[in-house]
Amino acid sequence: GTGNYNPKTARIYVDLGLLSDDQELASDVTDLFNVLTGVARQRSYRKLLVAPMALRDGLLKLIDEEIAHHQETGEGRIVIKVNAIVDPVTIAALYRASQAGVPIDLIVRGMCSLQPSVPGWSETIRVRSVVGRFLEHSRIYWFGTGARERVLIGSADLMERNLDRRIEALAPVEDAPLKQRLGEIVRVMLADDRRSWQLCPDGEWRRVEELLGDAATGLDTFETLMGTTRASLEAPG
Repeated sequence: GTGNYNPKTARIYVDLGLLSDDQELASDVTDLFNVLTGVARQRSYRKLLVAPMALRDGLLKLIDEEIAHHQETGEGRIVIKVNAIVDPVTIAALYRASQAGVPIDLIVRGMCSLQPSVPGWSETIRVRSVVGRFLEHSRIYWFGTGARERVLIGSADLMERNLDRRIEALAPVEDAPLKQRLGEIVRVMLADDRRSWQLCPDGEWRRVEELLGDAATGLDTFETLMGTTRASLEAPG
């Protein structure tokens, strides 16, 4: 899962959870639990990316793979949705990816030390923040398109404290319907022009609605996703 579930935060936080019968993933979770309780000193996992042992390196590898794929084919994409991006090592990797031409969309609720949309430096990077009825708390990492898609959810923000000083985990989402749902969430948030803010090259956050002017559609992330969920629950069968 992407958050800490309790009666208070559940009223206002938006998080994601994964229920799975994948045996390798289940074994990883068991091993991680044994680490947390002090029973084991596991450092490698089958499917989980776990900090502080391997999470940053795993993400850097995925970024580098996307750079190589884009250089070879002209395709590829990176989408990251987190609460904060302040880790200098990861930011440097995202700059490298942008300079290689990889399209990058970042949805960052809070702190962001990355400077987007600077010609020749980070011009393919767009940073959005969605602030509305609920507190966006889920973390989604998306690399590639089509058959190459690698999608992960988990607890880790791109901060040194998360990557170096805490035990955090990212889990792969492999089932097509689940990836489709995550893709829908990401698309809606990137299309939102009512509750979203855009980080500009000068470091200022500006309302997307004001930047678009008459071209704004009024799309609201929370109204849209709640409407979709409500419709699916009310559908017969």
